[in-house]
Order: sequence, then C-alpha cells, then structure tokens
Amino acid sequence: MDRRWLPLNALRAFEAVGRQGSFTAAAQRLLVSQSAVSRHVIGLEEFLGVPLFDRKPPQPALTEAGKRLLPVVEKAFERIDTTLEEIMRERGEPQRSLRVLLPATFAQRLAVPILRNFRAEFPDLTLDIDSRPVPGNAEREADVAVIYTPPRVAPQVLDLLWMVKLTILCHPDVAARARDNDIAGFLAANDLLHVKLDSRPPAFLWQNFARAAHVAPGPFDRGLVFDTAQLAVQYALSGEGLALVDPVLFEDEIRAGRLVRPYDIHVDDGYGYYLSIHPDDLDRPEIALFRSWLIRRFSRPPFLEESATATV
Repeated sequence: MDRRWLPLNALRAFEAVGRQGSFTAAAQRLLVSQSAVSRHVIGLEEFLGVPLFDRKPPQPALTEAGKRLLPVVEKAFERIDTTLEEIMRERGEPQRSLRVLLPATFAQRLAVPILRNFRAEFPDLTLDIDSRPVPGNAEREADVAVIYTPPRVAPQVLDLLWMVKLTILCHPDVAARARDNDIAGFLAANDLLHVKLDSRPPAFLWQNFARAAHVAPGPFDRGLVFDTAQLAVQYALSGEGLALVDPVLFEDEIRAGRLVRPYDIHVDDGYGYYLSIHPDDLDRPEIALFRSWLIRRFSRPPFLEESATATV
C-alpha cells in the first residue's frame, strides 16, 4: 500500500472506539464530536471494504476484521508514542507548542484563568501568547487566534465563542445619580466613554444604545475615546463616566460591586468573539485539542446573573 493513503486519523478514531467500547467515550477521549469519530470509522470501513464494528445496542462490538486490526493498531501507536517520548526526554524540552493570538481586553480579562485551567489539564503543551496590536495578517500567522469581528466569510475556520451584548457599566456613585434622572437625562449628565470599533465613528455604539433605550437622538459623540474596553472601564472605575461594554468581560468588578449596571438594557453591536484556525491545521493534534477545549469552555458563556444588575 502507498503510505500516502494511510488513513491515520481514521485509525486513531477506530482505536479509540475499540479501546473505549463506545463512540461517545472515544469522542470525549479525542476531544472531538461523536459524529467526527463516526465519520472516520465509516470512512475506514469503506476504505477496507469490511465492517469493523457491529453497531447493535447497547454498544458497538468488534467484528472479526475489527478484532484482527485493533491489537495491531494499538501496538503501532504505542510504539510511536514510546519513541516520541524518548526523543523528547533526550532533548529535555517539550516539542508541542502553540502560538495563540488574543485581543487585548480578552487577554487581560479572561485569558489568565482560562489558560491556567488549560495548563492544569495539558501541562506538556507550551502556549506562546501574543496580545499586542498587530497587523491584519497576524491572524493567519498564529496557530490559533481569538478575534473580535462581525460574522464574515473567511478562509479560516471561525468558531463562535459568544456574541457580544453591550450595556452601561459605571461606578456605584455614578449609578446612584440615575435615580434623579430619566435615562436621557442620565446620559446627558455624564461623560460617555467610547471604545474604538474599526472605522466606525465614536458615537456609533452609543447611538445604537440610545435607540434600544428609546432615547431621542442627541450629541453622543462627546466624552472620551479609548483603544480598548479595558481602558474605558478603568476610567469608569475612577468614579466618572459611563462605559458601554460587554459585562462578560468584567464579571469580577460587577460581582464585587465596584461596577454596576444602572439600567437593564443591552444592545447587540453585531460583533462576537470567534476562534480562528486555518483549515489546513485542523488535523494538528495540539490545535484540535485546544480548539475542542476552548469551545467547550464557552459552550455556556459566563453571562451575568440577573442579581448582578443594579437597576433603578
């Protein structure tokens, strides 16, 4: 057989199902979907022209061909694993690494606990984190990237982590003044803190919020403009100004009472945080592992409970 046609990913899926005795358990072991494991095994069966599993309930059972193939595949993978580990030990350093590109506010607000948990599970994988402002092609140069973007067609595979919903966050002393004003008066009485968004004008997000709050058009281009939501919130924490930001990024300050939401009004800015990976890299084990882990981490985004809202 020409080795260029060896179905290595399909063999990994087959071996995992054979070891675990379940397609679901194999998928959990490989950190991929059950359908992906099933497709790989079906593809291998079609390649060989024989079934490898009898799929009758309650769990798949190896056919004669499967029983013949499984120990050979297990032994081959074990020999490969052993040799790779020996080579890595001889070099004295891990060989698996990922360059991860993160937006500045995401990196500052969420990356540390997320990456700490990831490292606890996968200590042998080195992560090179880059959160500097970078040119547009940096997304393609990184192994994986988290990007802040509206939905778009791209050459990369984009996995949505969560869609952003903006709300006002401010210092509790500032929020207390809202009791003496309707929302239009409250906006007019405080500095508006803007976060730059592509080439759109600074007032764009505040105008959207005003429409959602049924506030008449006004001079929403006044106030201060910041490069990142982190800087806007830092200013709000000083006791002045209204930041229009995603509360998911600032849960700690809200739960501690350092920031409050004076109104339970949210606006969708059309943007979300996406995981971006080049399609040619999806089969790299370290990228597949990181992708599956991060998607599971955000499968239920940590949106704030209603009790964290200080409405007036």
